[in-house]
Amino acid sequence: MTFTQPIGPSEGISWPSAGVVLVAPGGASSAEGQQLAGLLGLRSLSDAAGRAADPNAALTALQTEPSGWLLPLSVDPAAELAQPGCWVDALAAWRQPVVLQLQAAQATAGPARAYAALLEAAQVPLVGLVQLGEPWQPQRRRADGLPWLGWLPAADRDPEAAAALRLALITRWRFSSARGAGHVHPAA
Repeated sequence: MTFTQPIGPSEGISWPSAGVVLVAPGGASSAEGQQLAGLLGLRSLSDAAGRAADPNAALTALQTEPSGWLLPLSVDPAAELAQPGCWVDALAAWRQPVVLQLQAAQATAGPARAYAALLEAAQVPLVGLVQLGEPWQPQRRRADGLPWLGWLPAADRDPEAAAALRLALITRWRFSSARGAGHVHPAA
């Protein structure tokens, strides 16, 4: 998928943090990660971190990645891991910014509210929510009271929606990173 006027490191963008993790109920696919990364001009990382038994080790490894990445997490961020805890716990401890992606059918149902509440309660830096696919109902999403960024078209057919999402996501990413600047990982 190609969007016009991509924003990325090649254009001198200074990212507010090294990267962002894409989370979704049930996990985010590699293709979904590539689509959003392409829109933002980020590098989509492989999903090896999603299968890691130790999210802290995976997040430590991400520290060696050059700035400007997006990691689609293939596992549900709230799923219990082999060791005590879940990805949400590690993302919170590391103050790792995340984008929560939901299918259009989930946007009007409980998962949007439940996952946003979970991330916010754990103090994970939630950049915002992105709806994947149509129908996009902006008035209803504003009434939700959730930090919706917009929707990601399933095809190249709506460049205005893609541009609006890109702008909203980058703006909120900067804002959420500035807000959490005083927090550091406990091991640091």
